[in-house]
Amino acid sequence: MLYVFSGLPGVGKTLLAKDLSVFLPALYLRIDSIEKILREGVKDLEDTGYRIAYEVARDNLSLGKSVV
Repeated sequence: MLYVFSGLPGVGKTLLAKDLSVFLPALYLRIDSIEKILREGVKDLEDTGYRIAYEVARDNLSLGKSVV
């Protein structure tokens, strides 16, 4: 099942998504974390993939989820 939240900034999408990911439990995937790495610049494809994965892992670890 895929859940997607969209809307204007500041309406509570992130809070709702985090709470739902803990309740289900489900992976929490945050586009802002991916875009952060892309804004910093792509040095090479392999490095960028690892950096994006680390940010996604960090988001989920902060919610108390295990990441493999």
